[in-house]
Amino acid sequence: QVRLVESGGGLVQAGGSLRLSCAASGRTFSRYVMGWFLRAPGKEREFVAAINWRGEDLYYSDSVKGRFTISRDNAKNTVYLQMNILKPEDTAVYYCAAAEAIYSDYTRAYVYDYWGQGTQVTVSS
Repeated sequence: QVRLVESGGGLVQAGGSLRLSCAASGRTFSRYVMGWFLRAPGKEREFVAAINWRGEDLYYSDSVKGRFTISRDNAKNTVYLQMNILKPEDTAVYYCAAAEAIYSDYTRAYVYDYWGQGTQVTVSS
C-alpha cells in the first residue's frame, strides 16, 4: 500500500507560479512511476505529467509542456510539480498518483494504483 498526500495548492493570479508536492509513504517509493492528473469542474480527469523512477523519462500533456516541470526526490519520497505561467484554464484539483513500472503508457489513469486526495489550484484572471 502507498499513501500519497498532496500539498501546495492555492489561489494565484494568471502568470504566476505554484509548486505542488506529493509525499509518499508505504512501499518503496522509488519503484513507482509517479504522475500528476487534474480534474477541472464538470470535466473528466486529465493527465498532466509523469516521471519514471530515475527521473530520466518525463512525460507532459501538450497543454502544460514548457510551463510545468515534474521532478522527484527519492530520498524524500516526494514528487513535485512546478507550475509556471499559470492560466485560468489550469484551475482544477490536482492529484498525484503512483503506478508500477510495467506499462508503456503512463498518460492513462487506469495504470495508476494509488491516488492522493487532491489539492485545489485556482488561477484568477
